[in-house]
Amino acid sequence: MGSITLKDVNKSFGDVTIIPKLSLQIDEGEFVVFVGPSGCGKSTLLRLIAGLEDVTSGEITIDGRDATDLPPAKRRLSMVFQSYALYPHMSVRGNIAFPLKMAGEDKAVIEKKVAEAARVLNLTSYLDRKPRQLSGGQRQRVAIGRAIVRQPTAFLFDEPLSNLDAALRVNMRLEISELHQQLKTTMIYVTHDQVEAMTMADKIVVLNAGHIEQVGSPLELYRNPKNRFVAGFIGSPKMNFVEGAEAKKHGAAAIGVRPEHMNLSTASGAWSGTVTVAEHLGSDTFLHVQAEGIGLVTARASGEFGVHHGDRVFLTPEPGKIHRFDADGRAL
Repeated sequence: MGSITLKDVNKSFGDVTIIPKLSLQIDEGEFVVFVGPSGCGKSTLLRLIAGLEDVTSGEITIDGRDATDLPPAKRRLSMVFQSYALYPHMSVRGNIAFPLKMAGEDKAVIEKKVAEAARVLNLTSYLDRKPRQLSGGQRQRVAIGRAIVRQPTAFLFDEPLSNLDAALRVNMRLEISELHQQLKTTMIYVTHDQVEAMTMADKIVVLNAGHIEQVGSPLELYRNPKNRFVAGFIGSPKMNFVEGAEAKKHGAAAIGVRPEHMNLSTASGAWSGTVTVAEHLGSDTFLHVQAEGIGLVTARASGEFGVHHGDRVFLTPEPGKIHRFDADGRAL
């Protein structure tokens, strides 16, 4: 099991509303990512589900049971925090086993569950090491192992990779995704990194100032953003927005074009401009172009595109890939 339902959930601190009334359905076995800018309420929402914060109003149901007022220990959820919070004097084995010992589990059962968690997380050869002898990625795996042995209804991850360097983040992203495929357990994952959201999620929940802007699969949000906020947040580099006369040609207050949907040429095109910065990455080239009558535009070319600062280029948005928005930012 592992379905979680939020109905008209609200969280306020005094007169300050952090989460206005919000409803959300998380189905059994889903990998759901809460994403949004800092301060949007995503961690608060996760803590409400975990029971670490009290709901001001509304209802939280876990597997059909009202859990709104249940303490965290009775919700059968396991949380993995940004901080590993490992016991430095304990071995990896001891850290993973700790919640089971506190629950009074039989020693043989503990050994079996610890061994299985270690196998799943490739930690078997590290069971007798102390946390100080591990890398950051290994420590995070230990923290996840401690959550796995409790066999929870769902896992809650609160920005678990933000303390890791770029290479480790990519590796851990893959490992957590693979773990989800193995365990088939519901996972809710909080991040401000939309690349993590796009690569890991079955379903993304985009939050803005406590409101849900849109819920959908990564490709749904990428292809059909409901508004300008979602369009600008999902996708990397972010979408270009153009207002004024060019937008009015398309019957909109603003249009949006993703960098990868911009055709580049040194000969001719719909818009012309001057390259301010050229980022040559080998696999891709990102051009930042000051386009005449348009403003600063980012374009992405596959492979090497041989222009540099000060060169003149032409850009043409791909037909059918132009997003239109009204004056309130809603998609048309």
